[in-house]
Amino acid sequence: MTPTPEQEPRQAPGRVRGPRFFPRPSFPRPSFPRRFSPRRFSPRSADRRYGSRLLAAVLAFAVTAVPTAVLLVLIEAGWEPLRALDAGAAARLNASVHHHPLLLEAARTLTDGPWDPVTLRLLVAAVVGWLVLRRAWRLALWAGLTELAAGLTGLLVKVAVGRVRPRLPDPVAQAPGYSFPSGHAMTAMASCAILLLVLLPMVPRRARPAAWTAAAVTVLGTGLTRIALGVHWVSDVLGGWLLGLALVASTAWAFDTWRRESGLRVPALPEGLEPELATGQDESPGGAPSRAADGPARR
Repeated sequence: MTPTPEQEPRQAPGRVRGPRFFPRPSFPRPSFPRRFSPRRFSPRSADRRYGSRLLAAVLAFAVTAVPTAVLLVLIEAGWEPLRALDAGAAARLNASVHHHPLLLEAARTLTDGPWDPVTLRLLVAAVVGWLVLRRAWRLALWAGLTELAAGLTGLLVKVAVGRVRPRLPDPVAQAPGYSFPSGHAMTAMASCAILLLVLLPMVPRRARPAAWTAAAVTVLGTGLTRIALGVHWVSDVLGGWLLGLALVASTAWAFDTWRRESGLRVPALPEGLEPELATGQDESPGGAPSRAADGPARR
């Protein structure tokens, strides 16, 4: 029986009769490249986690540096080959500069000038100021806190170990304070590593081997001059290098973790910590095109 027009259900004006339920449209799920992951935290949350992780990395390193330094000193005191190396290298290098005034003057000039801890720290401070002007806040925080932590850690380990400096028959230089670790060597390693990781994005690829060579010459030359001047043992210099490298590695890990949690690419070591500096972009996570550029991920 066909319903009459009076019996048909009324419809609202403009509505078209049809099935009550419509199939839900399906949209393709967004896919991300293998080297990148979607942001797991909001930018503000990632910043807070980055700051706490950076501070935790520095504190954890400072706590473990003291027993490590004590262990190294105990090994040096009880292991005869290392003791012989310390005494022999100090005597030979000191004798070489003692009998060659030009070498002695060059060693004094370098260790008190470009390779002095104050000079290297001022250079890092200038880079931190430049990063602030570029609004690279997180990288500036990383560089400044790492350099500050290197100086404080070296001082604390010196006081905790209390190792006496070398006493040679014909000293050519004097230095106050304790011997282990070498503050010059630790500052040179930490400062050069900081400068490389910050400035490598600005250095052309052809010139990067020269930058690495300059950093290596500074680190090695600083250690050799301190031994030649008779103010440090070989193990003091090795301890400074190891502590400075470990500190930079721990804080760089905190910076890389912040980038990964913010959905940013973790660059390879030759690209530095913040490759966006080369393009003049802000480091804050916000979907900048260059951040999605292909490149090998550092593991």
